[in-house]
Amino acid sequence: MRLIAELFGKSPFGPLVQHTQKAHECVKLVRPLMEAVIAQDYEEVHRLQDMVSKLEYEADQIKHAIREQLPRRFFLPVERADLDAFLHCQDGIADAVEDFAVVLVIRNTQIHPSLAPEFLTFADQVVRVSEMLTSAAEEMVILAETSFSGIEAKSILERVSGLGQEEWKADRMQRKLSRQIYAIEHELDPITIMFYEKMLTTLSAAANAAENTGELLRAMIVKG
Repeated sequence: MRLIAELFGKSPFGPLVQHTQKAHECVKLVRPLMEAVIAQDYEEVHRLQDMVSKLEYEADQIKHAIREQLPRRFFLPVERADLDAFLHCQDGIADAVEDFAVVLVIRNTQIHPSLAPEFLTFADQVVRVSEMLTSAAEEMVILAETSFSGIEAKSILERVSGLGQEEWKADRMQRKLSRQIYAIEHELDPITIMFYEKMLTTLSAAANAAENTGELLRAMIVKG
């Protein structure tokens, strides 16, 4: 078995799962970040931003290690290009969360009380999308053993379909929140509105990246 492992190379799927989990660790800080800015606890916002930055860096280290190894692998159940695209898209999740955290530390923006519940709901939905991707992607090691086919592949395809629905819900929440922001624009200054929009855009980017990563996982399974 050791000789076979040496011939075929170390599987990249374990590290890919580690990267998935690290990106999700970033996303899990979205809710605490939102709670901190609503509470106007800007010291906590800065602390959490530092945590996000550290996790995003760790995700990058995993990404670089995977890419350094991929060209050396000759026996993979999927195309190297597909794995690299998956990795790139998944990396966008952590990047978007870092962008969100940076938006929060640039300015001590206050959240209008009438908008706070909706901001929290939207944050929770973004986390939900990432959770669904993580749950599906964590099965990649098993998928690799079955050449991305079989019962496990069908189960993951179903979960990825659900991921698209959850991202659609996030999009609807974003649009609803944008309407609510402009409904009270007479109570807000233009810079605050701009920062609200930046918050929504970066969070939406995290959800979109998670959905797109799921679609790439689906494509690898279908090809398999």
